[in-house]
Amino acid sequence: MRITKYIIAALITSWGSSAFAQDAQWQLDTKPVAKIQPTMYGIFFEDINFAADGGIYAELVKNRSFEFDEPMMGWLEPNSDRHSMNEKSGIAKVIKEGDEPNNHFARIVVKDADGYKLINEGFRGMGIKEGAAYNLSLWAKATQSGISKINISLIDDKNNEIGNASITPDGKSWEVYKASITATATVPKAKMLVTFEGKGEIDLDMISLFPKDTWKGREMGLRKDLVQLLADLDPGFLRFPGGCIVEGRTLAKRYQWKKTVGHVADRKMIVNRWNTEFSHRPTPDYYQTFGVGFFEYFQLAEDMGAEPLPILSCGIACQFNTGELVPLEELDPYVDDALDLIEFANGDVSTTWGKVRSDMGHPEPFDLKYIGVGNEQWGPQYFERLKVFIKAIKSQYPDMIIVSGTGPFPEGEQFDYAEKELKKINAEIVDEHYYKDPQWFLENADRYDSYDRDSYKIFAGEYAAQSVAIASPENKNSWQCALSEAAYMTGLERNADVVYMTSYAPLFAHVDAWQWTPDLIWFDNVKSYGTPNYYVQKLFSTNSGTDLLSLTGNNEPVKGQDKLYASAVIDDKTGEVIIKMVNANASAKEITLAPKGKKFASKATQQLLKSDDMNAVNSLEAPKKVSPQSSEIKIKGGTLKMTLEPNAFYVLRAKLK
Repeated sequence: MRITKYIIAALITSWGSSAFAQDAQWQLDTKPVAKIQPTMYGIFFEDINFAADGGIYAELVKNRSFEFDEPMMGWLEPNSDRHSMNEKSGIAKVIKEGDEPNNHFARIVVKDADGYKLINEGFRGMGIKEGAAYNLSLWAKATQSGISKINISLIDDKNNEIGNASITPDGKSWEVYKASITATATVPKAKMLVTFEGKGEIDLDMISLFPKDTWKGREMGLRKDLVQLLADLDPGFLRFPGGCIVEGRTLAKRYQWKKTVGHVADRKMIVNRWNTEFSHRPTPDYYQTFGVGFFEYFQLAEDMGAEPLPILSCGIACQFNTGELVPLEELDPYVDDALDLIEFANGDVSTTWGKVRSDMGHPEPFDLKYIGVGNEQWGPQYFERLKVFIKAIKSQYPDMIIVSGTGPFPEGEQFDYAEKELKKINAEIVDEHYYKDPQWFLENADRYDSYDRDSYKIFAGEYAAQSVAIASPENKNSWQCALSEAAYMTGLERNADVVYMTSYAPLFAHVDAWQWTPDLIWFDNVKSYGTPNYYVQKLFSTNSGTDLLSLTGNNEPVKGQDKLYASAVIDDKTGEVIIKMVNANASAKEITLAPKGKKFASKATQQLLKSDDMNAVNSLEAPKKVSPQSSEIKIKGGTLKMTLEPNAFYVLRAKLK
């Protein structure tokens, strides 16, 4: 009898978490408690990992205008020994002329028309698709007669031709020549071969090749598949042009928006600040042509129905690099850049910068509402300069919302100092950044529960779970990281009265040319895919709802008790309650959710994102290995009862009776 009693006691203990365990009992109050801002879920774009040139900007020719610090970088002359100056077949000589931004061009000296070749290698190759048309354009000037034709071919890795076109140069002054090439094969790493008929000299500049099929069909536009992935997020805002890109290693190398507008050939190129930042991924060929400049960013935001959020230098270079400061008495040009940008975005066509916008093809204002001052600056110098910007901007544009920041870390001495200073100046929206391990995200889903409701609002402007360590080249976009972000995001949503904007970072990465991991979207020259993290972002952003509801268990927010996380909103357009739930356990969990004073309808839609492998990642070969699965579920008696699978993220949409 004694043995039997012990066995029964042991069985009761072992069954306590399963057969005898009670369901998690949750309650839903259907009375809205806060508005979900239209800007709640957005996009942070930075030109890192070849996100712009070689990425979203569809130009296929690298160093098209010979402006790199090494003017022939990206160009090959297989039959010309440049080091020994063997010009038997010919040579390209890069010449600088004048002081305008685009002041280099190549003088091609052809001595043997059958032997001289000029090849552009593209951005880790050129992505060419069978049957697709490509628009070729180049500037040419015949300094002497003799070159009767320029032949342009696309070639594969075995030098087989997969498309061609010819141009007949006939002017002794600069002229633009255009042609079209239709590809006969798909080649991810093609090259462009330029040959010549005749002998003599000819000057070439702005040698360019774009797919005809770009986003919105715009000539010399954006890569369609990459922008479509962004548009599918239905973003509430687009932050640009980036983070550390804004600051620059030095003030001279900072991002200056005025140099990125106007005709593309007049934009002053600079070296990308990420070209040698990491010893594990040096990319000396990483430059910014600004083919994607501030006009294109504003236009892209407009295309997606997103609020534009430009970030400008506050007069401090990256504090992880030089930390160079502009003296306060010399800050006026930086402030003027902010004021002029607002005029560029919103000004009438009769204004100086409003006319520039109009001349670029957009006479209507972009309706800019937000502007950011500084990226990840910290310390007293930042706040001295921030105050100057706030005073100047508010004096002319009192309704403009200014976004400021707390620096690069979510805690610590500098963060605490920033919090105090931001409250003193009555900051409006404050940008917080966190790159942490998955456990941090799970443990901090309640981060904003205790934030001051009468102070500034939060922009979670850069965050991503790091599977190894911050900036480690070994970081992966694993399901473990994505799941922890989903859990954390329920806390962001649950605090929608404080949190007004959120965005994952970085956004893009080229599989052959990245510097930083993890990243939301990966691509090569012809294909692209969203990571598990991308699908977490998409499930939140496309199910954002309009009003926050209170979802509790035992009269507390569901914020990680028993590794369960949840938030709820209602969409006043559809009348649906949208419930987001994360089970971060290795075992299934039963939940019961009852709406207070009401009942759920008998059917609901469910989207489930999960994987049995916490290290699972998506790839070019398996782009949807971890992606949402949609289904319809039945609800009996008006109360939701369901089993949450292990390590799973759910989004349910249900109407109330």
